[in-house]
Amino acid sequence: MKKFLGPLVIIIAIIAIIAVVLFSSKNGFVDAEEDVNKAYAQVENQLQRRLDLIPNLVNTVKGFASHEKEVLSNIADARSKLAGATTPEDQAAANDQLSGALSRLLVVVENYPELKADANFRQLMDELAGTENRLSVARQDYNAVVSDYNKKVKRMPGSIVASIFGFDEKEYFKADAAAQDAPVVDFEGDGE
Repeated sequence: MKKFLGPLVIIIAIIAIIAVVLFSSKNGFVDAEEDVNKAYAQVENQLQRRLDLIPNLVNTVKGFASHEKEVLSNIADARSKLAGATTPEDQAAANDQLSGALSRLLVVVENYPELKADANFRQLMDELAGTENRLSVARQDYNAVVSDYNKKVKRMPGSIVASIFGFDEKEYFKADAAAQDAPVVDFEGDGE
């Protein structure tokens, strides 16, 4: 009986060590995944802040530039797409469309010096600029924690634990390819 007791204790000790390592690694993945979720929630928070500011900005501009309906319509459409986007990829694409529409709005604003002097407009533009900065930082923070998480999922022995417990890689918040092209600001009106 003593012959079997020694190997049995060793086997139980090895199983206990493996279990402790597995569950410790799983808890590390849970923590890392929650960090990703928290960072993404901050991106969504800033996107929501942006969505909340835009109607006020558009209404202020409407008062001064009622004939610029196409620009304002494009902003409203882009805002709706961003509000309805659910994945990081869809949100990134909608975000880029909205950024382009807001860039065109700034060109319209240049044509209305009295609008730029309006205190409400200036305050809204400052809020929007602050939101854009916060959004940029939130996307950067999100991508940093996604990078850490994805490294954990891909590296050994984490890849084994990740596959056992179903932890998959997360998507980065990526800009649309069209975002690489700077918007054209044309004060001459010929579109070239």
